[in-house]
Amino acid sequence: MAYDRLNSLEAQPTSWRRNDDPQYQDDPEFTRFTENLSSQLFTLTSNISNLSKQIALLGTKRDTDRVRERVHDLLEETRSGFKDAGDSVKKVQTWEDVNPSQKWTQQKLSSEFRAALEEFQTVQRRALEKQRASAAASRHALDDGSGQPAEAEGQLQLQQQELEQPRLANQDEVDFQESLIIERESEIRNIEQSVGELNELFRDVAHIVHEQGGQLDIISENVENVTTDTRGANVELRSASRYQKNARNKMCCLLVILAVILTIIVLAVVLG
Repeated sequence: MAYDRLNSLEAQPTSWRRNDDPQYQDDPEFTRFTENLSSQLFTLTSNISNLSKQIALLGTKRDTDRVRERVHDLLEETRSGFKDAGDSVKKVQTWEDVNPSQKWTQQKLSSEFRAALEEFQTVQRRALEKQRASAAASRHALDDGSGQPAEAEGQLQLQQQELEQPRLANQDEVDFQESLIIERESEIRNIEQSVGELNELFRDVAHIVHEQGGQLDIISENVENVTTDTRGANVELRSASRYQKNARNKMCCLLVILAVILTIIVLAVVLG
């Protein structure tokens, strides 16, 4: 898989890169854009962590209106943040004239975005389950409260008047609970819609990453080929150096032999 090879590519020796080669020079605009996107992803990850803690309080004794408000705000903020980050990721993927280093950055940001979005979808589903359970419990309690038997027909008028005031108070409570249930059901619909929208975004980015996987494989193959060629050239240079050294040794031996022969000839002529 291309994702598994990303770390191995980053670990490859970079000595073969030339800093003065335009192919590996940085693009300041690309660098700024990807750094901003990386900062966005960090913020989203922090939001998800805080959101998870708040969702854990739903349905417990610490469940308050303030907690539900924070859950709602974090869901909306994070949801909007992922839509913006998704547009940025798509822009990064379509950046023109990227070099191998920038391709790695593209792949890294895409992987981080997908991981964060997947985690947020999990947290959203947990919030959805909590909201559904809370709404169902409230609806059940409301139905039970409204299903009380009517007063017996033979009760005295005085008893009916005494019960009239509590009934009005109970009706106010029923209306209030009904409004809370409607609000929670509306929040449930919003979360369900968000899950669907972000699923589409997840698939779009996954498609982009899949397409880039082939490009990353090509980069990996090129890196491996360069490494292999470099090692092969090193071996050939060592062999050539060894052959050259042997040739020099042979030449020295021949020169010594020739010198000895010439010395013998000269001595023979002189003594003769």
